[in-house]
Amino acid sequence: MISRILLEDVLAVAMSTGADFAEIYAEKTRNNGIRFLDGKIDTASDDMVSGVGIRAFIGTRTVYATTTDFSRSGLIRCARAVADALGESKASVTINLTERIFPNIHPVKIVPGSTPISTRTDILKEACFAAKERDEKIKQVMGNLSSVDHTILVANSEGLYTTDRHVRTRIAVSAVAVSPDGSDNQSGSASPGRGMGLEMFDFIDPKSVGIKAADQALVNLRADYCPAGQMTVAIENGFGGVIFHEACGHSLEATSVGTGTSQMCGKLGQQIANVKVTAIDDGTIPGAWGSVNIDDEGHPTQRNVLIENGILKSYMIDRLGSRRMGMAMTGNGRRESFMYEPTSRMTNTFIANGPDKNEDIIASIEYGLYAKSMGGGSVNPLTGEFNFGVSEGYIVRNGKICEPVRGASLVGTGSQILMDIDMVGQNLETAQGMCGSSSGSVPTDVGQPLIRVSKITVGGR
Repeated sequence: MISRILLEDVLAVAMSTGADFAEIYAEKTRNNGIRFLDGKIDTASDDMVSGVGIRAFIGTRTVYATTTDFSRSGLIRCARAVADALGESKASVTINLTERIFPNIHPVKIVPGSTPISTRTDILKEACFAAKERDEKIKQVMGNLSSVDHTILVANSEGLYTTDRHVRTRIAVSAVAVSPDGSDNQSGSASPGRGMGLEMFDFIDPKSVGIKAADQALVNLRADYCPAGQMTVAIENGFGGVIFHEACGHSLEATSVGTGTSQMCGKLGQQIANVKVTAIDDGTIPGAWGSVNIDDEGHPTQRNVLIENGILKSYMIDRLGSRRMGMAMTGNGRRESFMYEPTSRMTNTFIANGPDKNEDIIASIEYGLYAKSMGGGSVNPLTGEFNFGVSEGYIVRNGKICEPVRGASLVGTGSQILMDIDMVGQNLETAQGMCGSSSGSVPTDVGQPLIRVSKITVGGR
């Protein structure tokens, strides 16, 4: 992408006014997408993003600049802008880069962008028509099949020079069910993805994706509104883990911990959760949606035990956070593209399997809510206050899952819900999402087994 000799020269210029560290991040990313709407393929896209970001440090002060000009003059000009903004002193620096090749733990068999478009449209149609044909009340289906082929280069003044390539594939189907008299409509969705190529569909049946979306819409169509109040709530696996991700995970990122704006500051070694709760961020899981070989600062990803048996064990730390906190990097420096300076971000974050049987969790609830599928929400990392929608829920009575309800939301704080998780099941599963933060939108897995929260405020009617 860029020669080693040119990288050395550009880094030297970036450090020429007194920087104690400099880094170059370059990327070439191909994005492919196909959309299904109104019974047919609606649009197809194929675009390329490429550019370079150059960053320099003095202590915890950073300057970052970008360019799409890969020429020698363009890169030197960008590095000069960084150096000039950082300081006025003069320094003569010699950079010696040594190429390093990290192990590829996410091999791809079938790169989506290299396959005939008909192959991909057939997969998408199979999913969407399965949703459409599920029931006559399904009146609208929309689907997307997307892929990202992402190649990066990272070089820095510590001598690192490395490249990496990562491919991701995702299929998403949404369905709308309309009541026979046309007075009501409800939606459902499903959107699995993997850090893989089209071989993802060797074990994800496109039809099952469409059926799941349609079934959720049909359940919500016949559901009454959820009652409000404080309840015991069972939250199902997979995307149920979004509550930990949002309400607690962001509070464990150096982005907030290192600046003193997190509810988890200064709590290492303390009990912050029920003893049944062990939470992990692991970017090394082969083929997982949030996995990468190296992060966007060139550091290998790793398995980070964040909470072990309720005790806070570690944070997720990027390079700037490492400097601020005096702690080692953990492979969590991530960004959407070269347009963003990296920050500490989650990869695949989940609550591990616990000691309780799933059937015992439901049986233990005299009256409460079973949140089968979670939707979106919001959180304040400083206070941990969150509000999340339940996209598919059911009332539990006398240990039995009963009628479906809609319009439910879960309201609380991250620190409190961690302590109130009093049962943890054994059916760990993850689900895929895109997480937005100061360094843009990045792919992350969330997950958990079925859990029970002894008490939480449920919003409804």
